[in-house]
Order: sequence, then structure tokens, then C-alpha cells
Amino acid sequence: MADHHAIHVGGVRLAYQVSGPSDAPPLVMLHALGEDARDWDIVTPVFARSRRVFALDLRGHGRSDWPGEYSLQLMRDDVLGFLDALALDRVDLVGHSMGGIVAYLLAEDCPRRVDRLVLEDVPIPRPREQTTPTRPEGKLTFDWEMVLAIRRQIDTPDVEWLQRLSRITAKTLVVAGGSRSHVSQDGIAELARRVPHGRVVTIPAGHLIHQSRPMEFAQAVLTFLGAEEPCPALEA
Repeated sequence: MADHHAIHVGGVRLAYQVSGPSDAPPLVMLHALGEDARDWDIVTPVFARSRRVFALDLRGHGRSDWPGEYSLQLMRDDVLGFLDALALDRVDLVGHSMGGIVAYLLAEDCPRRVDRLVLEDVPIPRPREQTTPTRPEGKLTFDWEMVLAIRRQIDTPDVEWLQRLSRITAKTLVVAGGSRSHVSQDGIAELARRVPHGRVVTIPAGHLIHQSRPMEFAQAVLTFLGAEEPCPALEA
């Protein structure tokens, strides 16, 4: 069972869930656009057997503040401030989609803070066709203005993000979703090639790998992290 906490970083309240032994190696998990820490609930119990798992609500999402100012760089800085506030000097970092972009930006800029990096179906930072998303009906668990701001950055990323992938020193596992994913799989393969210690594993589940194939995802990540125990069965 995860404990719920919150901490202020640079004036922004960041909510997070924590589980696992307090003396275990830290594993920080960053969700996709429009999700929050609960999105990891299906796999967190597995990781928490051998890791101290921290799952954040990034700014504009869930129980964290919705401050009205959004960028992937600000999210990166929030995560770095979170690590500093909790005295987490060096961590393993997992990011899905948008959370993966935040993760590799942090690993580019602060390589010594990340030991191992897992990027789940994360797009390579190249310009892509811009589209205007349609706001879902009803009450949202995220700030719609955040979605618009972040989508603009994903569609037209900073050219330096691609160049600086070579600065990542963390051993990196890129988990691709295969042909069912809307993310370019050729781009994912190139992203892995540009990271000096990157490699790809494909789980043909589409974009939501950890939701669609939680056992396979958890096993791939645990193997990469060097877990000695086999992945236990997940509850249905």
C-alpha cells in the first residue's frame, strides 16, 4: 500500500506516492501526459518488493499544483528539486511518454543523478505534424492549459534535446510498444542509438505497455535494474 505525501519545490506543491522498504534503492517513476502517479499502481507493488518507489504527480496533474505555467523544462526542474528535497542523490528513473521526455532531459543535464534510465515508448525529439487536441468533456484530473503547452513542445522540440542525448551516462533501457503504438518506432530505435549506453526491447502492446502487458513490462524493467528475484504474479 502506497503512502501519500506532498512537498513544495520552488513554490509548487508536488504530490507523490511512496512504497517499498525505506532502505531500498530509490526508483522514481514519471507518468505520461494527462495521467498521474496512480497510473503506475498496477506495477508499483512489484517494484516495491526490492525498491523504494516514488511516483510523482507532475505539475498540472492530479493532486499536484496547477500553477498555470508549464513546460517540459519546468517539469524537469521540479523533479530535480524533488530529488534534492528528499536527499535522493542518485536514482533509477522510469518515464512513460511525456514522463520519459522529462526523464531524459534530467539525465542529459544532470547525468550523475541518474544511475539507470527506463524510457517507455518515448518519442524522439524531432518536429512532427502539429495537431490541436480536443478537450475531453467533464471534469479533468489535469490542467487543460498544461496539455496545450506541453503538446506544442512535443510537436516542436528544442533542437538541442536531440543533440544532448549523447550526454546521458546512465545505462538506458528503451521499451518500445511496437506497431500498435502511435509513436514512431523508428524514432524510438534512433533515440536508443543516440544514448551511449542505450538498448531497445519491444513489447508489442501499443503505447500503454505497462497497462496492457504489466507482467512483461515489470520483468523487463526488473531484469534491467539487476533484480535477482523473478517477477511475481500481478493481481488481475
